Amino acid sequence: MEIVPTDIPDVLIIKPQVFADERGYFFESYNREKMITTGIDMDFVQDNESKSAKGVLRGLHFQKPPFSQGKLVRVVQGAVLDVAVDLRQSSPTYGKWVGVELTAKNKWMCWIPSGFAHGFLTLEDDTVFFYKCTNFYNKESEGSVRWNDPILGIDWRNSNPILSTKDVEAPLFSELGKIF
Repeated sequence: MEIVPTDIPDVLIIKPQVFADERGYFFESYNREKMITTGIDMDFVQDNESKSAKGVLRGLHFQKPPFSQGKLVRVVQGAVLDVAVDLRQSSPTYGKWVGVELTAKNKWMCWIPSGFAHGFLTLEDDTVFFYKCTNFYNKESEGSVRWNDPILGIDWRNSNPILSTKDVEAPLFSELGKIF
């Protein structure tokens, strides 16, 4: 397993060791002992999976404390542009974002700690996205940031994605106030 830091040091790309031959491939998508050695010592309590058509944008979502979540995300089928936005006001990277292309082919994972808004844009049809969470979903604590907020300036590579009503109506970054 190789750990690659991003421009936001707490968001990490995890490249698993993949064993491939004429039969197919094998890799460990999660190994608690190996994660601990990388500094990711978290208890995961919930797994989520979604399937989306090409051009679907889900996010930018987060949960407020005490139900905030860290997420270990990956793509099982297809490809996404995965984005994390730092919402921690005391952080030197507050309001900054980082994006990484996760695909079924590269098998990379991304660790997004608590304190970040998270979203992804599907780059292929029938994309299956999977993630492990460090806390249970709590509807009353869910929050979101508008995907195309001009202050954040995220380059989604798509100016007209398919969105839920919730994501269309999400507040701007400047309207959030202190969360983390």
